[in-house]
Amino acid sequence: MTEKLSEETRGPLLKPLFDTGWSLVEGRDAITKTYKFDNFVDAFSWMTRAAIWAEKWNHHPEWFNVFNRVEVTLSTHDVDGLSTLDAKLARKFDTL
Repeated sequence: MTEKLSEETRGPLLKPLFDTGWSLVEGRDAITKTYKFDNFVDAFSWMTRAAIWAEKWNHHPEWFNVFNRVEVTLSTHDVDGLSTLDAKLARKFDTL
């Protein structure tokens, strides 16, 4: 069972993500990042790769795509906030 991040684990798990462009969503326990690509095909290709990992880990992002930009928001609905799954998926997305 996934648990909401504790105050003790938030810093160590989230700080490296903030260093790569992730930020907290105002008014919500979630993180967000906007990825920019050269064109629509590159953005959609990234989304396809990201979707495979999201499905594999059964943890699905909220995202929005326009042309070469993909806005991603991560939060774990089962715990109504951030969990280790969000940090794990964010790190994976950054490597794609």
